[in-house]
Amino acid sequence: MTEASTSTPRLRLGTRNSPLAMAQAVETRTRLCAALGWAEEEVELVPVLASGDKVLDRPLAEIGGKALWTKELDQWLGEGRIDASVHSAKDVETIRPREFHFPAFLPRADRRDCLVGAASIAAIPEGAIIGTSAPRRAAQLLNLRPDCKVVTFRGNVATRLGKLEAGEADVTFLAAAGLERLGQSEVAHPLAQDEWIPAAAQGVIAIECRADDAETTALLAAIDHAATRAELEAERALLAELGGTCHSPVAVLCELANGHLAMRAALFSPDGAERIEGSASFAPGDHAPVRALAADLLARATPGIAPHFRAAG
Repeated sequence: MTEASTSTPRLRLGTRNSPLAMAQAVETRTRLCAALGWAEEEVELVPVLASGDKVLDRPLAEIGGKALWTKELDQWLGEGRIDASVHSAKDVETIRPREFHFPAFLPRADRRDCLVGAASIAAIPEGAIIGTSAPRRAAQLLNLRPDCKVVTFRGNVATRLGKLEAGEADVTFLAAAGLERLGQSEVAHPLAQDEWIPAAAQGVIAIECRADDAETTALLAAIDHAATRAELEAERALLAELGGTCHSPVAVLCELANGHLAMRAALFSPDGAERIEGSASFAPGDHAPVRALAADLLARATPGIAPHFRAAG
């Protein structure tokens, strides 16, 4: 089923059919039409039910990882049923099929994580139950609050808020950008970045198309945001060097200011007991310092951390 259109579309954008994914696709269409001078009906939104939206009772890492968010869209894109896919960049695997590429990243929204159910990490009640399925969030929380208990919490924003309301957990995490795009920012408390490091690529909408589709690539390039691309490519380069998986608790923050990128990254043991951190500053596009940071983190990885990343050297 596709969104109704009064004319033959000039571009078909594939998206997951969750409320947040649809909101991101609408934003992409709005920006694209504004940049190209098109009417909105010239861009068709094609919703796809992703595997990650079907299985909600187990962590993604146990049932296929981030590919569960992309495989249906990849299939449709490869078959030519859509011209491009709209993704939450943090949900896209670090290593992508060679036949696809990213002509556009939209301007980054708020990259912070938020708490729902407590005003801050310190304000979480002693021994509280924390709902999350993200290894990074679980490990980082337990590193700061080892008294808490983590339980698996999956589903879209409404589902997770419903589980919280039903008492399945006392507190949960949501991305500030997602809440903003859904108009629900008032339900949560953003966590300061000096205390809590977000996920790589958090807050970024990524648009992907076939690498050999020069026409679509050129169209999408009209909405590419250079500063966001610089940050995102650096963060993804770090993930690639670390060689982690969906099981790997890694947090990274990269910000462009005054022509330079400042990166801060932390690796955790899954139980949060062990943490190592490092930082780097470099020019956009120069990923040598990123590789050096990854090598330093891997070299310092403790026995509780190292098995969840590529061995140093």
